[in-house]
Amino acid sequence: MTRIKTSRRSFLKGSVAVGGRRFDCQYDSKCKRPDPLITEMQEWAQFTGDGVDATPYGLPIDFESDVVRRNVEWLTADTISSVNFTPIHALDGTITPQGCAFERHHSGAIELRKEDYRLMINGLVEKPLIFTYEDLERFPRENHVYFCECAANTGMEWAGAQLNGAQFTHGMIHNMEYTGIPLRTLLNEAGIKPEGSWVFVEGADASSNGRSIPIEKALDDVFVAFKANGEALRKEHGYPVRLVVPGWEGNMWVKWLRRVEVTDQPIESREETSKYTDTLADGTSRKWTWVMDAKSVITSPSPQAPIKHKSGPLVVSGLAWSGHGAITRVDVTLDGGKNWYQARLAKPGETKALTRFYLDIDWNGKEMFLQSRAHDETGYVQPTKEQLRKVRGLNSIYHNNCIQTWWVKKGGEVENVEVS
Repeated sequence: MTRIKTSRRSFLKGSVAVGGRRFDCQYDSKCKRPDPLITEMQEWAQFTGDGVDATPYGLPIDFESDVVRRNVEWLTADTISSVNFTPIHALDGTITPQGCAFERHHSGAIELRKEDYRLMINGLVEKPLIFTYEDLERFPRENHVYFCECAANTGMEWAGAQLNGAQFTHGMIHNMEYTGIPLRTLLNEAGIKPEGSWVFVEGADASSNGRSIPIEKALDDVFVAFKANGEALRKEHGYPVRLVVPGWEGNMWVKWLRRVEVTDQPIESREETSKYTDTLADGTSRKWTWVMDAKSVITSPSPQAPIKHKSGPLVVSGLAWSGHGAITRVDVTLDGGKNWYQARLAKPGETKALTRFYLDIDWNGKEMFLQSRAHDETGYVQPTKEQLRKVRGLNSIYHNNCIQTWWVKKGGEVENVEVS
């Protein structure tokens, strides 16, 4: 595997030094005119700003007002049972702020006070239990960073390039640090009977969204969370308590968690029969396809984040993740898969969490066909769309983890395309 090497001569030609690197002067090509933003007193330097209590809970500055969740109006009949998308094209690092992390609701986001919250453990247990929010706070707690991805993320792209933006093709995902209690702690309090082999988890909203989880997973890393990124869960993310099911499809991350029932078989609820199954080419369906396979996407450049400068240094950036564990490597191609280069991981991949990658190149101003390819710790390699279609056909909308292509045009604009 080779890395892109930029020519020092071309890198320095016609440029000015900035922070140890050299870049084309964006204000004036010859850099002869003075920049008034440097040489003249600006308004913001002439008056005092807001006081410390102007916004008791800090909000993003107005200049970043476009960094918001967005929905696709024609995707669902209404916004009550619908989804919106994280602006991944405008974020960096890996932690997603709660305020712009995607939402998926089946009957809208409800308001449930901590004082009114109850969590019931019942079914095949020695001692059925009911916990209040205060009860949960008294258990030893842990902190973990995990990604949550809707099974339908990238689902519209099965038949070809459809939505023009990383936010819309891959934005049904977020990555947060959760604080809470391992589910096994609560199950052990109740005592699982020998015949207990599944748990059914259910939410308190009007949809009663519920999913069946094998007991092995429930006793492994499933997590009952009441904080995200250091603060209380937002209403749209399940306040006051939600379930975290690391590496598995987001529909299983039940919000407003109200009940965990231990059973000896799956419940076969609506969300695991008529929904969240994968229809194959022969009309049969894959079932219990919980794990989100290794996947990646370049977030910049992308259709909503075009290249706005001339040729020269360019940072290609993106995200990679795997429900099977940690990302170990990401490759990037500039020519639609003919040549691949190993990207730089911002830090070693963490298990079942987003990994940020970068490829620093010297763009020559010509068109590119950008793709990224993720590898995880199991040795799994993210497939092409053609490879995935050979196995799954064209009928599915779930678990599309194929390689995404962005066409970067000569002027820096970017378009979603399919390369076969």
